[in-house]
Amino acid sequence: MTALALAMPRAHRSADDLAREFIARFLRIALVTLGLLLIAAGALIAPLPGPMGLPLTVVGLMLVLRNSFKARKQFVRFQHAHPKLIFPLRRLLRREPEVVLVAWQQALRIERLIVPRKWRVAVRWRKSLKRRPVKQAGR
Repeated sequence: MTALALAMPRAHRSADDLAREFIARFLRIALVTLGLLLIAAGALIAPLPGPMGLPLTVVGLMLVLRNSFKARKQFVRFQHAHPKLIFPLRRLLRREPEVVLVAWQQALRIERLIVPRKWRVAVRWRKSLKRRPVKQAGR
């Protein structure tokens, strides 16, 4: 009988437990709200010159995805439905984001969408930089 009593959860929670749960829930709601505001601000700033809309959107998305189970579930569904759209964003959401590589990949994609094939220069620049021998400082 003692083992059964130890395995059962407590029926009554203390006031401290309830207060911790309330504070945690309030903090999670506040962080999700802040994340949604940052995403909205990033969407508004995105048309302006410079890349300031993307970092705001990524930080906001990080806050929302870390604090909302429903948002995380929807993000995973969207990721399975459209992996090519979400892949660059997932690379930016990592602990050590590959910002330069993602920016280069997106520049190549935009160039491929907009610029005619004979005028594309980004791939040629990358190939010419790869072919150049590296100069050594000591010689």
